[in-house]
Amino acid sequence: MVYNHQRSRLIGQPTRGKTARNRLRRSDVFLLLYAEELLRRQGEIYTQSFYVDLGYGAEAHTTLESAQRFRQINPALPVLGVEIDPARVATAKPYENAITQFRLGGFNIPLQPGESARIIRAFNVLRQYEEGQVAGAHYLLASQLVPGGLVLEGTSDPFGRVWVANLLRKRPLTGSETALEHEGIVFGTNFRWGFEPGIFQPVLPKNYIHRMRPGEAIHEFMEAWKEAARLSAPFKTFGLRHWFTASAHLLQQMGYAVELRDRYLRRGFLVWKFNQPKTLLPDKQLMEK
Repeated sequence: MVYNHQRSRLIGQPTRGKTARNRLRRSDVFLLLYAEELLRRQGEIYTQSFYVDLGYGAEAHTTLESAQRFRQINPALPVLGVEIDPARVATAKPYENAITQFRLGGFNIPLQPGESARIIRAFNVLRQYEEGQVAGAHYLLASQLVPGGLVLEGTSDPFGRVWVANLLRKRPLTGSETALEHEGIVFGTNFRWGFEPGIFQPVLPKNYIHRMRPGEAIHEFMEAWKEAARLSAPFKTFGLRHWFTASAHLLQQMGYAVELRDRYLRRGFLVWKFNQPKTLLPDKQLMEK
């Protein structure tokens, strides 16, 4: 189902727009690992199914950088940069080509009939909103995905050294129905600020940053990770990546479903997959939000 955004107002607010070059490079690296198959798909519905960079900022750097990286595995990948500020869209227009576009839009992605999104990345766009508005934004973004599509929504520090993002998947149900599934969270670091789980707390996504209190799942997870890091601290002798990896293995022993493959851990990605992913609303309800 493709939403007709031409008949609705833009949903969202302008961001500060101060996105440095390569700020989101690490999220690109993560997507190449986590969603490679989705990025590679061609033909049928994927011919006009975009990778969407929502809220790219005053300059088009992040969108163009993603396009360059992802087209190493799929030269035909359609890429769409979306901004709610008309001046920013105008600045990016000279960089357009047959498979790279920039359009005016908000959380209601400006898709034309026959178009869809396979992946939507939305970084540093929800921190200025109230927590109660986050679910609605997630629902609206997910309604524009192909079945199996992914939303990577989160927050990074100004230089992309540490970041945390929600992993939201559009899952097929029965017949033509689909639902939004919150399948996990990813924590990313390049180790330039060292390593200690506490460095991720300031960049928790909006739906978690105010939940750091006893009884909340994110609080319990972060406390467990801090304990795992304390117990595995002797691995610092071998380097921060070894310590990071050892803490992840201890977290799994504590009962958390974290991704232990070295391809993630040695690159500084801790993926916490929920033991029971949260299935949210089907499409027809998403559209009513």
